Amino acid sequence: MRCQPRRDNPVYIWLKKEQICLLCDEPSDGPLELCSACEAELPWLGGHCQICALPLPLPSHSLTCGACLRKPPAFERVEAAWRYDFPLDALITRFKHQAQWPLGRLLGDLLSHHLQHAFSEGLPRPDLLLPVPLSSRRLRQRGFNQAAMLTRWLSHSLQLPLAEHLLRRARDTAAQQQLTAAQRQRNLRQAFQLAPDGQVNGLHLAIVDDVLTTGATAEAVARLLKKAGAARVDVYCLARTPKPGD
Repeated sequence: MRCQPRRDNPVYIWLKKEQICLLCDEPSDGPLELCSACEAELPWLGGHCQICALPLPLPSHSLTCGACLRKPPAFERVEAAWRYDFPLDALITRFKHQAQWPLGRLLGDLLSHHLQHAFSEGLPRPDLLLPVPLSSRRLRQRGFNQAAMLTRWLSHSLQLPLAEHLLRRARDTAAQQQLTAAQRQRNLRQAFQLAPDGQVNGLHLAIVDDVLTTGATAEAVARLLKKAGAARVDVYCLARTPKPGD
C-alpha cells in the first residue's frame, strides 16, 4: 500500500491555490489576497507635499506644503501609500486594535510594492529600518506593536536590515488620538531614546509606522536620530491623514 502520492500526480499544487480577497470574499485575480476592484477603491494618495506627504488639492507631487516651508521637519521625506480615509481607516483599525494580522500583512505587502516603485524612481534605499516603539503599558494592553510587525514584513520583502530595539520609549505618554498638534508635541518631549549601544552615525534611516497624522511622533524620533549623528531620516507609513476639514 502506498501512503504517499505518486510524484507524477501530486495531490496539491500550492502555487496554483486560488487567493480569496480579504475585503469582499470574492476570488482574487492577482497574487495578493485582494481583488483588483477592491484595490482600485482604496484611497490612494494623489497630490501631496513632497516632504511630509500631506494630501494637497493639486495633482502635483513636487509641491511643498506651507508648514514644511515655514519650518522644515527633521525628517527628509515621508512615503505613504494612501490617505487615511474609508475603507483604509477601518482596515488599519482592525489590524491595530482587533489583531487582524492578515489585513496588516496585506497592507504591508502593498506598501512594499509602493516603496519598490519609489526606489526605482530614485528614492534612496535606507541602511536600516526602525519601527516606532510602543510604551510598555500599551504593548501589554495590545499584545503586539503594529509598527514592528510592518517593519519585519518590509524588511523581508525589500531585503533591508532592521533594528527593532534600537529605539525605545523612555516614558509612557498619553494616547495621541485626542490631542491637538501642539499637545502632541508637548506629549512626546523626551519620550524616545536610543538603546545604550545604539550607533547611527552617518546612517540613512527609515522610521516605520502605521499612520502619520500631525507628524509629531516622526519629528520627535527624527530629531533624536539626527542629534545622534544620522545622515538622513525618512518615514514609511501606510497612510497620511489630510488636514481637518479637507
